[in-house]
Amino acid sequence: MMADLFWILLIAIVASLFWQQRRQSELAKNYIVRRCQQTNVQLISIARGSHSFGWPKGPLDIQTRYYFEFSVNGLDCYQGYAVMKGMRIKEIYMPAYPVLEE
Repeated sequence: MMADLFWILLIAIVASLFWQQRRQSELAKNYIVRRCQQTNVQLISIARGSHSFGWPKGPLDIQTRYYFEFSVNGLDCYQGYAVMKGMRIKEIYMPAYPVLEE
C-alpha cells in the first residue's frame, strides 16, 4: 500500500517536471523566433543545452540554456544562446554579425 503510493507520487513528480520542461522549451522557442524576426536574421535551428535545478534566492526553478543557429545571408552561420529561468527569459545572446544593407 505504501509502496504503491510512493510510486504514484514519483510518477506524478516526474510527469510534472517533464511537462514544465516542455512548456519552457515552447516559450524559449517563441522568444528566439521573435528575436530573430526583430533583427532580420534567418533562424536555422534550436537545441536544448544544459539545465539545472535550484532555489538559491527564490522558488524552485529550472534554468535551461537553449542554443540556436542563425544566418544573415544564408551562407554563414552564427550560434547564440538563450537562458530561461523558470518560465521567463533571463538572457538572449547573439554574437556580433554583419548587417546587410538594403
